[in-house]
Amino acid sequence: MSDRRVDGFFYGLFMDIDILREADVAPVNPRRAYVDNFALRIGQRATLLPSSGGRAYGMVFALTHSELERLYTAPGLEQYRPEAVLAQSLEGTAVPALCYNLREAPRPDERNPDYARRLQRALGKLDFPQEYVASVS
Repeated sequence: MSDRRVDGFFYGLFMDIDILREADVAPVNPRRAYVDNFALRIGQRATLLPSSGGRAYGMVFALTHSELERLYTAPGLEQYRPEAVLAQSLEGTAVPALCYNLREAPRPDERNPDYARRLQRALGKLDFPQEYVASVS
């Protein structure tokens, strides 16, 4: 596979560049961004669900296809599939990107409070809107 990079939109703990580096991934060109008409849902892990009028914040990074494959074939992440999204950088630039989401939404009773707390910390560290950070549960 080539070393050509593609933009990926990350809305969960993969927004943390240190976590990506621990997975032997070298992201470049980080940009804070959001996607409209999606809502964040946390079950055991995070996913985005279509939601008219919704907005989900995250990071856009450029990665190789090999790096994306390495991330999403790791144990527990095999159910994520890539979707094309149009992310908007907080600087106002539209960015076509791949976004990995679960094939099926988490069950309504499925929760992971530890994951939610870790995600809130990551979002706060990246200086996303406080009301969005507070909404993560």
